Amino acid sequence: MNWEVVIGLETHVQLSTASKIFSGSSTRFGAPANMQANAVDLALPGTLPVMNRGAVERAIKLGLALGSHIAPRSIFARKNYFYPDLPKNYQISQYEIPVVQGGSLTFFVGDKEKTVRLTRAHLEEDAGKSLHDDFIGPHGEKSSGIDLNRAGTPLLEIVSEPELRSAEEAVAYAKALHALVVWLGICDGNMQEGSFRIDANVSVRPAGQKEFGTRTETKNVNSFRFLERAIQYEVRRQIELIEDGGQVVQETRLYDPDRDETRSMRSKEDAHDYRYFPDPDLPPLVISQEWIERVRAEMPELPAAKRARFESEYGLPAYDAAQLTVSRATADYFEAAVKALPAGQAKLAANWIMGELAAALNREEKDISQSPVSSAQLAKLLTRIADGTISNKIAREVFAAIWQGEQGGDADAIIEARGLKQISDTGAIAKMVDDVIAANPAIVAEYRAGKEKAFNSLVGQVMKAAKGKANPQQVNELLRQKLS
Repeated sequence: MNWEVVIGLETHVQLSTASKIFSGSSTRFGAPANMQANAVDLALPGTLPVMNRGAVERAIKLGLALGSHIAPRSIFARKNYFYPDLPKNYQISQYEIPVVQGGSLTFFVGDKEKTVRLTRAHLEEDAGKSLHDDFIGPHGEKSSGIDLNRAGTPLLEIVSEPELRSAEEAVAYAKALHALVVWLGICDGNMQEGSFRIDANVSVRPAGQKEFGTRTETKNVNSFRFLERAIQYEVRRQIELIEDGGQVVQETRLYDPDRDETRSMRSKEDAHDYRYFPDPDLPPLVISQEWIERVRAEMPELPAAKRARFESEYGLPAYDAAQLTVSRATADYFEAAVKALPAGQAKLAANWIMGELAAALNREEKDISQSPVSSAQLAKLLTRIADGTISNKIAREVFAAIWQGEQGGDADAIIEARGLKQISDTGAIAKMVDDVIAANPAIVAEYRAGKEKAFNSLVGQVMKAAKGKANPQQVNELLRQKLS
């Protein structure tokens, strides 16, 4: 039987506010346990929540970026469940009327463009954290502990429609969403610290069937690689279970990266199990059109707009423009490099940023904000390619030296110290060409018999004689003149 995979993602984005969503406690990561939880976070009697304006503005930014409807009036609700790390025994969230409604996200899966609609994005508070592994109690006994530093941390839960059809599409969507929230500055995107966590709702159905199959939810995946592996495993598990005559149970599961498998955590609740009702301690959240316009005026140029501008202003192909706008840092690096280059060299900058620079960053597991080669340093190197001082091949050697900080990372100083200036003297190149032609009569005969590969062999011989320093364009022109 042919099976169709149906995936919807719920993404918990920790908002980049300095304080929590309903209290003044710090959201700084890494503090000692329970040192960033005040009376409101602990749900002590008589305390009242107060809405964080900065969290609302970050939600508005996302809604504007996704083309969503920003609700002029939204309501906070109590989501009731009982767990040790939830001091109030309910979570303040939004249910019937979320702040952000609808919208869509467009992204690339390989070289194919896909658009996924969003159901909603709602504001809520995070719970605390239960500590089980290697936790020792006050008397040396093996115990579990509760850290409430995260309790009340502001979250924006972004829910997609179930329109993803493979693990590859789900990862591409998650990466695009991650890039967007970091671009907007509403989240730091640090997955290791829990700032961007994903729940994957996965089901399968026979190809052509309209009704959805029974779904499972794999909770709190904090890596794109783990997301892909978890979905792949869950798809295989569900198909094998059904084909063996079993039934998929609606449940919450966890991904175990050590065993590369998902495992059952608990039965999956439905909305009525949480007994949602409006929170009586919080008035409706009212967002005026004037507030929305103020936020819109403060927003950076969005990835799609920047991508279109890179194509029109710099003449870049659509693929290049898409790659250079995967992150705001990459786009800013590219534009800074282009502005420091002679006119008409944007494609050269794009090639080097997507090629040599990206490869070097990947080898050392760095992102572009950590690059040892600044945009100004790269621009100076590329200027020397553009004006014929060095060849593209020699430039790679200079780039490696800049990366290592040689000569203070100055391209001109490295070229001078290593004697790498390109030979552009026509007489000197002509002499080398004559010598190569004289020394390789058999290859010359092959070229004159119509074998183009023989010409490339002769070019290689000339470049070898010049130790790679001869101007390749001049070598090609002189060699063809002399051979004809």
